[in-house]
Amino acid sequence: MARQKQVKRKRNVINGWLVLDKPYGITSNDALGKIKRILSPQKVGHAGTLDPRASGCLPLAFGEATKTVSIVMDGRKVYRFEVTWGAETTTDDTEGEVTATSDHLPEEADIIEALPEFTGTIMQVPPAFSAIKVAGERAYALARDGEAVELEARPIDVHRLDLVDCPDENRAIFEAECGKGTYVRSLARDIARHLGTCGHVTELRRMLVGPFGEDDMITLDELLEAAEEREEGEGIDRLVEEFILPMREAMEELTELPVSSEDAGKIRQGMPVLLRGREAPLNCMSVFASYAGEPVAIGVIEKGRFQPSRVFNLQQD
Repeated sequence: MARQKQVKRKRNVINGWLVLDKPYGITSNDALGKIKRILSPQKVGHAGTLDPRASGCLPLAFGEATKTVSIVMDGRKVYRFEVTWGAETTTDDTEGEVTATSDHLPEEADIIEALPEFTGTIMQVPPAFSAIKVAGERAYALARDGEAVELEARPIDVHRLDLVDCPDENRAIFEAECGKGTYVRSLARDIARHLGTCGHVTELRRMLVGPFGEDDMITLDELLEAAEEREEGEGIDRLVEEFILPMREAMEELTELPVSSEDAGKIRQGMPVLLRGREAPLNCMSVFASYAGEPVAIGVIEKGRFQPSRVFNLQQD
């Protein structure tokens, strides 16, 4: 009996960003899988994972926008997190086992006084349950196997750390604006230790990643509802128009370099172009070339020449 051929689902060409409000309780990859089933994109990836016990901003890059993921990931992040005093855990959140306890509950004034110690460039030891590699293995995999994981302290940047609220004597809510590589769970652990007690994260929400924040986020339910309401024959276009942000949104911190149609053609072939005019910059390390408002490539300007490093292969009319 002949085997029936499996019909492959058509993949949609989508270029841009969708900023998901990831719900609590699922992994970033699970959330990404749900988005794939709704939009069926040719290519998609996320800009930084969120723990299952965290919610909030999870930017997803589609198509050519995946070439700008590193730009978004290098941007600042804002987290709001709740610390519960009195217990430290193996994971520095509610998932782990309690390893130490303390009866000391810090006063609000003492918490506020401690915050400058954790602002600026500081040294931080990541959690044992983290994705950092140790001898080729993920630290969390070793920790789950019962192995002792010792990670070295490394510098991180905390640009802002505020005490938002103290709902009761057992809990404090903070908001942190930080750079790449910061672990909020470690920050909570170290604040507690500095205050002479123990603590772990009991709630965590990411509010901003690079240029994407609360106003850009959509929920899975919103996307599912919109997908179900599509009229027959509409295809994916209405969902893309409603929820997908332009690629250039990820590059707002870069200098834009408008170029001519002729130069855009050369850049798309990976060729450098000489910049003309008195106002043309001689050197610039963070720049993207654009033609008619659409990104053409990311690159650098050296000695008056734009050298592309990542070219966008967008369909041209």
